[in-house]
Amino acid sequence: MNIRQFLDSTYLKTAVQAGLSEAENTLVVQQCIKEAIDENFKLIMIRPDQVTLAKHMITEAGSGVQIGTVIDFPQGRSAIEDKLLEAQSAIDNGTDELDFVCNYEAFKIGEIDLVKEEIIKGTQLGLENGKIVKWIIEVAALNDKQIIQLSALIKNCIITNFEEKQYCSVFVKSSTGFYNTEGGLPNGATVPSIIMMLENASPLPIKAAGGVRTYEEAIAMIRLGVKRIGTSGAKAIANGQNSELEY
Repeated sequence: MNIRQFLDSTYLKTAVQAGLSEAENTLVVQQCIKEAIDENFKLIMIRPDQVTLAKHMITEAGSGVQIGTVIDFPQGRSAIEDKLLEAQSAIDNGTDELDFVCNYEAFKIGEIDLVKEEIIKGTQLGLENGKIVKWIIEVAALNDKQIIQLSALIKNCIITNFEEKQYCSVFVKSSTGFYNTEGGLPNGATVPSIIMMLENASPLPIKAAGGVRTYEEAIAMIRLGVKRIGTSGAKAIANGQNSELEY
């Protein structure tokens, strides 16, 4: 198994969140992109304003590393039209994959039609442009019943509105890694949440994001059936070490 081809190496902090200047944060992003190229990871996951930089570096290196970015990150509460505009801009700048934050708060208060509309329109935009689309459901913000229901809702939207050959290009993803939990509870992927997603989103693939910090944890997730792992500690994990990074 080439674990590197399961890893989405991730850096999603703004300069303010990282406690850095904009120039310093850009240097960190450049280092992450270079590392992804050197390590031959599946993908580098960065914020939309960094896609052009990644495209340039990867093209210059002649690398096959894919570029992913996040849409409406991290809360997912923007209007559908704003999500689509942000996604289109990322597409124009050269992203390969679009990780939308699903409006899980709307889902929780019963605004199901709104959630269905953004899933259908966002997925359609991505697939029409040849992109992989992922829907982040933020498992730490949901109870077990809601994880099951939202995973199934996304699945049903896709199988009702798209062709079977497209299912493999639409993921359900666990987490942003930026949700604030209380009492030390995990804010990312856990084995129970991933099992619920796998059982209720199939045949759509699953991405485990947040909380996977060791090679053993990554292998366990892959054996469960996840197709991608999002982590800021991709190099450590790939080399059989433990990551001390929080995402």
